[in-house]
Amino acid sequence: MSTSVGIDVGGTFTDLVALDADGRVAVRKVLSTPADQSVGVETALRDLARPDVDRVVHGTTVATNMLLERAGARVVLCATAGFTDLLELRRQARASLYDLTRHHPAPLVSADRVVPVDERMGHDAVIQLLTAAATARAVEQVVALAPEIVAVALLHAYRDPSHERALAAALRERLPGVEVVCSSDVYPEIREYERTATTAAEAYLRPGVAHYVRQLAVRLRAMALPAPGVMTSSGGMRSADDAAMNAAQLALSGPAGGVVGAAAVLRAAGLTQALTMDIGGTSADAGLILGGEPLVEPGGEVAGVPIALPRVLVETVSAGGGSIAWLDDGGALRVGPRSAGAVPGPMAFGLGGTQPTVTDAHAVLGHIRARRLSGGVALDVERARAGMRELADRLGRSPDDTARAVIATMDAAMARALRRVSVERGVDPRQCALVAFGGGGPLHACGLAELLGMTRVLVPPHAGVLSALGLAITAERREGMVSVMRDTATMTAAELSMAMRSADARCGADPAWSRTWLLRARFAGQGHELDVLAGPGDDPAQVAARFADVHRARVGFTLPTAVEIVSARCVATGRARQARLERPGGPGWDATTQTDAGGACEVEVAGECSVALADATMLVGAGWTARALPTGGWMLERGV
Repeated sequence: MSTSVGIDVGGTFTDLVALDADGRVAVRKVLSTPADQSVGVETALRDLARPDVDRVVHGTTVATNMLLERAGARVVLCATAGFTDLLELRRQARASLYDLTRHHPAPLVSADRVVPVDERMGHDAVIQLLTAAATARAVEQVVALAPEIVAVALLHAYRDPSHERALAAALRERLPGVEVVCSSDVYPEIREYERTATTAAEAYLRPGVAHYVRQLAVRLRAMALPAPGVMTSSGGMRSADDAAMNAAQLALSGPAGGVVGAAAVLRAAGLTQALTMDIGGTSADAGLILGGEPLVEPGGEVAGVPIALPRVLVETVSAGGGSIAWLDDGGALRVGPRSAGAVPGPMAFGLGGTQPTVTDAHAVLGHIRARRLSGGVALDVERARAGMRELADRLGRSPDDTARAVIATMDAAMARALRRVSVERGVDPRQCALVAFGGGGPLHACGLAELLGMTRVLVPPHAGVLSALGLAITAERREGMVSVMRDTATMTAAELSMAMRSADARCGADPAWSRTWLLRARFAGQGHELDVLAGPGDDPAQVAARFADVHRARVGFTLPTAVEIVSARCVATGRARQARLERPGGPGWDATTQTDAGGACEVEVAGECSVALADATMLVGAGWTARALPTGGWMLERGV
């Protein structure tokens, strides 16, 4: 093996981590280029200047930004007649139970671009056959709407995709050059709304993602580098061509890399359960690691858009180092969601920023002591203080008090996100370590831990670029899913094995890769499912018993009813890269970073002080002790 490169594009910085054949780590950090993310990627790679790169893995926010900005393709959706309002009706739940002024975001496909198709598939039989005449009518209506891409989501296509495939074939013949996306290929599982919404998201994102990936591949080719792999929301890497055809799987591409990296350093530290907090320049991402692995959930919303594909659990809040502090009409202090980003950036960066940010608050309080930050940015403390003073005058407080209030406001928002990923899933934060990373994670770690009653914090090695490290080490991963919808009491072991083999076939993965099979199951009559590990040759009765155990552990009870297998999923994983996690300079290294007292600290720090790391700053809170680890990170512990 040669060099594996991970590149994470954030709102302020683009981070690069390179692993050579021995796992040694090299780091580069440059300012992001929001107008064209690939420019910042190219800059970081040119700065690396390695001739032996054999793999480039990219974590991108392109798909997320397209959803946030509603900047995707012009999609026409074909839906079963009588069911064309699914995206508008959603689940008929209010956006906010008690706030009648709140509304859901508009669907990605407006009602005037939904074409009814005269057909009807039942859950167990064809109710109304799709005729040639009905197909022709639907195709002509689609043509009249001049789509950039077409999505087809017909009723019960997870069970029988024949109508979708027939309509798709007719559309491709009539509209050569226009892609057609079928729900039976994207997400073959029950629940019409989630399946339709996920298919619409795939169609909406695919052209833009494909353009970006192709553009990046051209840049890399010009540098004699391989085509990029792209991180998916579920925590694995896909090739550029695969990623372009699975755009909806990239909605949480960047944040997933951070949780993968956090899980690796957590295992290296001998721990298995943790909350994670990745604080960048624009946003912060909270995650959960159980059993040493990131928690992967069936799906959720991204920018108000339901995407039912599996994803690493990440809760994102608009709170980062560049988040702007401001006063609302009532005179209350607010932080975010607006961000200074990379351009113009915080006032302390001296790049034209005119509004105080969280980074400026840390600079004013002396938490950030380095005069030159990663990416070549010089720190201008006086400019930051001037901005904070202006805000403080309006509040009638001192600049230092205002800076502390800005940080406390941001900490409160992030603590709420950490509670949502833990307490709402039955996990007690007090029993977990907090893995804090990103450029701002180590600065806020102790404050967040105290808000949640946590007593241990792990600041990883390469904390400021951990997401890029996660990308560099991640394995290539493919997933295949098939609908099952069978009762375990009436299903044979051979039928279950056939379903799992079918899911494997849909992966299209290398036979040498490792496989994991997950069966999504429920008690008959339930409206939700849980994933259960399985393997070819398992007996359905064994699966039912295993599901009951999982249900009891997760929910606290079981039901005296049959167990139904809804779908089978195969996860095929290639070989992961390994990073050497050690203290800089080897086992004999001693830290010589500066504390607030101006003295040098050895491998243990007690009391309130700032520690300058290679790519971030760690703030040790009062009552905390920080101990340098053999892996190069720090373990912070608080007395109780």
